[in-house]
Amino acid sequence: MKNKLLAQCVMTLTFLLVSFIVVAQTKVLKGKVVDETQSPLAGATIKVKGGTAATTTDTEGSFTLTIPSEAKTLEVSFIGYTLKEVPIVGSDITVALEPSAGQGLDEVVVIGYGTARKKDLTGSMVTIGAKNFNKGIMTSPDQLIQGKTPGVMVINNTGQPGGATTVRIRGNSSIRASNNPLFVLDGVPMSGNSPLPEGRGGFSSDRGNPLTYLNPGDIASMDILKDASATAIYGSRGANGVVIISTKRGKVGQPEVSVGASAGVSTMREYPDVLDAARFREALKYYTPSEVANADFGGNEDAFKAITRKAITQNYYADVAGGTEHGKYRLSGGYLNQNGIIRGSQLKKYTANFNGNFRFLENKRLGLDFAVFLTQMDNKYAPINAMVGSEGNVISQALQWNPTRPLRDEQGNLTFVSSTTRNPLTSIEAFKDLATTNTMVVNLAPYYKITDDLEYRFIYSAMRQTGNREGMYRAGLIDPSAVNNEQAFISNNGETNLQMTHMLSYNKQINSDWSVNAVAGYEYLDYNYNNNISFGGGFRYLGLDYFDYLQYTPVSTREISSYRSPTNQLQSLFLRGGFNYLDRYLFTATVRRDGSTKFGSNNKYAMFPSLAVAWNVNQEEFLKSSGIFDQLKVRLGWGKTGNQEFPSGASLNRLVFGNQSVSQANYGNPDLKWETSTTINAGIDFGIWGNRLYGSIDYFNKKTTDALFEQTLAQPAPAGRIWVNLDGEIVNKGVEVALTGTIIKNDNWTWDLTGNATFLKNSVSGLVGYYETGALRGQGFSGVLGQRMVNGQPLNVWYLADYQGIDPQTGMSMYRGQDGSISTANDPAINKFYMNSPNPTTLLGISTNVNYKQFSLAANMNGAFGHYLFNNTAATTLGLSNLSSRNIGSAFFNTAVKESTSNSAAPSTRFLEKGDYLKMANLTLSYRVGNVGRTLKNLNVSLTGQNLFIITKYTGFDPEVNTDGATNGIPSLGIEYLPYPPARNILLGVNFSL
Repeated sequence: MKNKLLAQCVMTLTFLLVSFIVVAQTKVLKGKVVDETQSPLAGATIKVKGGTAATTTDTEGSFTLTIPSEAKTLEVSFIGYTLKEVPIVGSDITVALEPSAGQGLDEVVVIGYGTARKKDLTGSMVTIGAKNFNKGIMTSPDQLIQGKTPGVMVINNTGQPGGATTVRIRGNSSIRASNNPLFVLDGVPMSGNSPLPEGRGGFSSDRGNPLTYLNPGDIASMDILKDASATAIYGSRGANGVVIISTKRGKVGQPEVSVGASAGVSTMREYPDVLDAARFREALKYYTPSEVANADFGGNEDAFKAITRKAITQNYYADVAGGTEHGKYRLSGGYLNQNGIIRGSQLKKYTANFNGNFRFLENKRLGLDFAVFLTQMDNKYAPINAMVGSEGNVISQALQWNPTRPLRDEQGNLTFVSSTTRNPLTSIEAFKDLATTNTMVVNLAPYYKITDDLEYRFIYSAMRQTGNREGMYRAGLIDPSAVNNEQAFISNNGETNLQMTHMLSYNKQINSDWSVNAVAGYEYLDYNYNNNISFGGGFRYLGLDYFDYLQYTPVSTREISSYRSPTNQLQSLFLRGGFNYLDRYLFTATVRRDGSTKFGSNNKYAMFPSLAVAWNVNQEEFLKSSGIFDQLKVRLGWGKTGNQEFPSGASLNRLVFGNQSVSQANYGNPDLKWETSTTINAGIDFGIWGNRLYGSIDYFNKKTTDALFEQTLAQPAPAGRIWVNLDGEIVNKGVEVALTGTIIKNDNWTWDLTGNATFLKNSVSGLVGYYETGALRGQGFSGVLGQRMVNGQPLNVWYLADYQGIDPQTGMSMYRGQDGSISTANDPAINKFYMNSPNPTTLLGISTNVNYKQFSLAANMNGAFGHYLFNNTAATTLGLSNLSSRNIGSAFFNTAVKESTSNSAAPSTRFLEKGDYLKMANLTLSYRVGNVGRTLKNLNVSLTGQNLFIITKYTGFDPEVNTDGATNGIPSLGIEYLPYPPARNILLGVNFSL
């Protein structure tokens, strides 16, 4: 018993002695980690240099860490910020981190099917973090990066809330297949299709933006892969570049709630330049009664102001995020209510996102990444459709409304003129166009770390989108005599996109000199689409919702159709290997083999390889000693990618069933093969003066061959079409330059300035014959095409009559003839020439950030130069021949030479204008209040102006607007015809955390 008691006393004394020794050898360090504006950084990592002791900051940026007493230095790091070594002095420290200079060479970025340090990249890519996104009303992710990086052009096709955009990386390179980049969401390629059914008749034809279902507030960063050495791992889907979207994730720490809210007003940035009532009366007097009828009705109206409004926008956003070492999570929700500046138009969007990462087993080698996205959007459309007849749409009706004619009579009733001269307010009341879309995306990615260097990951993704659209036209409201012409339609879309990926990744530091990384995988995709539409006309009563009565319409007006896409599947094998020697010499090789059901039986599979090398010259001893460069890397890459973005079933024989007949619509082509692009890229990345000035320069040359194209079979063959590969090639080449400098940096002030420029050249060579597109519309322009794809010219080159002014004797237009003569006798329909290009030759982006204590000012401008736009609105809507009962554009009145009112417009260079512009896209002033009380943290208030002004000589609505003029599936570019105008937005926002 005594021995037992003695043993217990010895053990107790030993434990106390050891504890005393341990305590004597350690100490507790407390501190806080903040950013350059003194805002706390939650989730920053604090580690003893050369040791194992480590921790992360909490939601207030604070930390407590027990460290060995002999520890001298801490390493503090945070994603997007430069790692900082801090000497340990005292027991309480504050560490301020700076945003990564030189683009954060040790920062981990997302690449195809993996991640990499920026210093190890060999291809051409750019990362844009949330801090540098554009501010304002952003309904889709592509708008966040407009003007932010060289080589990337984002065009807002329309001012309609949630409307479509055009995104191009290094220009257009395909005649008939898609030119859109591939968007990848958290590692999963997206379909790129919008679930919104297309309108018909006078209803809006805008299909919307396929990315609108994502909430921009959920996005953490966007990585843009531009050359084939970077995109080849995506094979046939990466031909036009890749944009990888990474969403925000939870961090280790207590749950933190973040809240954001903004509200603002949208107005017309600039009203169209048409005659007001006073000048309209002057115009009537300027011409003789034989030239113009007396159309003065004594009023004073501005019809365009009547159809527009000050539109209110509200945007609310909240998320909660947190986690432990075993799992992290994030849940967010958003609500956007954006009223359009055209009366009756609106977008409501409801979003939810839940994602997480959990680790299992004692060694945490088994894990699961998951994400769920849910979105519902409700759209109300104004009656704006470019494909309308003589009655026009609400834009043309407002432009042409006689400003002396009252919109309402003395009793307040809307004025009726005729079936073709419509009151624009009546059109807004007569049309009802509603759409609801729902999107659900589920991504599951279980993984297992087989060893410390080898990981297996399985990715399963399912995307389901549905769309419902209901359109109704009360013709009797516009024209009482047309009471039997009421129309309605209901259209439903459904899309399912499934993906399965098996992937092995290997990362190994072989020794102090060599490291290797590799990815190998198999991928399978299955895409299905269906559509149903019901249409009816001839309703006799104005007070009904016609959607509920389609079955009662006369049989002669009733239409029912449905469509289900043919098999559309893609399976692939891919492999990428990367080698790093001494952090100086880098090599990457990629190969992907794709097999697609879209192609002919003889060419279903194709191989897409790439090679890239890079040299970190600043790691060489001879350059280290110079002290000039903090970063100097030379890159060279080569690769091939394919393009299979054309309709499924196009290479097969397909039949059309009609009334008691069968006809062949599509002829199969078993030899149809992949459109292929080969790219060479050479680049240099550099940083000097402690990376206060850094940038990159890239040269690229992209050559596309075997262009996919749908041809009409030559007669006397049976009617039908066939897909073929065209001879010739399309070449895009250019130079990209990006430069960022820190102009001022002290305790109170920081000023950063970033500029990027892209110089592009596009050409077609070896093409046999020509192919027409670019539909020009309006009175007198029926069936007119203004663009061609032809050998020796850029894509979509303008093919128009060459306008040479007004003949002073006759007041008629003069045109250049094929013989060089200038005369009114030269028929513009016959005497056409290749004249300029709609493709910009220069893209420009300028961004600046100024911080003074708690104030911040951020500005972003973007522009495009060297291209020409066709002002189709002016050509066929605002011409002088309207001046009897309709309004005209100011440019047509009181000119140096009197123009005849009988002078008809023609598709000519008269309406071909320089599209050069520089736009103030975003300007944001914010004030960081900080913590308020015990619960409100990181309070920030901001005022944002969006689309504030534009510098341009273009006379149309906006040089950035792009009306779809595609013909037979061949895309067009640079046409403006009666668009939904862009808005200027002013927003007040507040953000805080709890």
